[in-house]
Amino acid sequence: MDYTSALHHVLSLADLERMTDPPGKRPRYDLSRMAMFMDHLGNPQRGVKTVHVTGTKGKGSTSAMISSILTGCGFNVGLYTSPHLHTMRERIQVDGSPLSEESFAEAVASVWTSVDALAAGDAPEHVTTFEVLTAMAFMAFAERKVDFQVLEVGMGGTLDATNLVEDPMVCVITSVSLDHTAILGNTVEEIARDKAGIIKPGATVITAPQTPNVITILEEACLRVGATLVNVAKDYTWQGGTWDLKCQELEVNGPSGTWQGKLPLLGEHQLENAVCAIAAVETLAERGVVAPHQEALNGLMQVTWPGRLEVLQESPLVVVDGAHNPYSTQQLVLAVQRHFPIERCIVLFGASQGHDLTGIVAALAELAPAEVIATTSRHPRSVPMDHLMQEFQDVGMSVHWGGTVSEGLQQALEIAGPGDLVLATGSLFTAVEVREKLLEIPAEEYPELQAIRFSSKVR
Repeated sequence: MDYTSALHHVLSLADLERMTDPPGKRPRYDLSRMAMFMDHLGNPQRGVKTVHVTGTKGKGSTSAMISSILTGCGFNVGLYTSPHLHTMRERIQVDGSPLSEESFAEAVASVWTSVDALAAGDAPEHVTTFEVLTAMAFMAFAERKVDFQVLEVGMGGTLDATNLVEDPMVCVITSVSLDHTAILGNTVEEIARDKAGIIKPGATVITAPQTPNVITILEEACLRVGATLVNVAKDYTWQGGTWDLKCQELEVNGPSGTWQGKLPLLGEHQLENAVCAIAAVETLAERGVVAPHQEALNGLMQVTWPGRLEVLQESPLVVVDGAHNPYSTQQLVLAVQRHFPIERCIVLFGASQGHDLTGIVAALAELAPAEVIATTSRHPRSVPMDHLMQEFQDVGMSVHWGGTVSEGLQQALEIAGPGDLVLATGSLFTAVEVREKLLEIPAEEYPELQAIRFSSKVR
């Protein structure tokens, strides 16, 4: 099996990320099918030291930081995240590098006999794309005998495929806010209960600063299963310092002393994510993991997590950020106001279905952009431009028809002066296509998916 064939195999399954059915119409599943799948594969997820990360905002960044810190300490680390930017291989990384095309194809082949066996059983079970990718990650990490696997939850927590891990050493819950409400719940409290489903007996749970109601929910979840909660808002203090377009200074004070260095990710929210990552590693150290302070700090300073408040060009300034809910957009606005002294802001905007578009637009209005250019990415769930334009018009903002992301970017660059900011946001997929254009990255396209409206029914 070559890489192209492997991709077709994986994408031939039900892919909930690309379904264009309204999220509220999609069924939620228990984990019985995933458990059956992993049993068939010999449960490779067991026996590997695990850090499990969920949250609404920052879970990917935090996962990347933890992985980078542990790698800096000399450990072999598997990192599983979603979605990817430019190639599906990015989702499964070992020691900071995505699987090669050959290794990805081998990973597909290693699980596919079980995929077929489940589908051919007396009670056929058809796994999804995400479930197969999760199984591939578990297999790849077990085969490479990694010291740690850092797993980012895909959505929620309780019913996520990654939640087959039984005994994580550390669970991390980053900032919880409203997102995926049609699936996870209509209140922050409901969403917090879903995310608390990753908490397992004996684990230490690191939580970012949360509302009092969310903290109460996490405390109760820990009490029920005998887990220990560490609230970084109580046990740590942190502050940023000077910054440039590529990094910011960071100082964190916690139980094991002071961490001081440079973080190559911008925004105060990334300082908060870094504190959660540091707390997770300090917890591992308390459990006997050798993580020398300077090596750990050096690892943090090497983290890469593109597409999040990332500067791609300086004159005019072009920044991409995958903010896709009101809370993350509010954090983006604060970060832009903090980090980028500009003359004018031109917003290049494209969104995906299933998110609070009205709330995102309201948050962006705080930037008072001089121009808004609406675009649609190639992703099947991209919101149509007329819908986007209406949202901006409803709040009195001028908006222009941009066409594709590439075409919209060209318009923005033609409008922008040397001291202006072009901010591409609304979805990670918009950020991806801007990166591809400016950095000349070949797109890993999936043409067979573009014209398909998937049924939400998994056979």
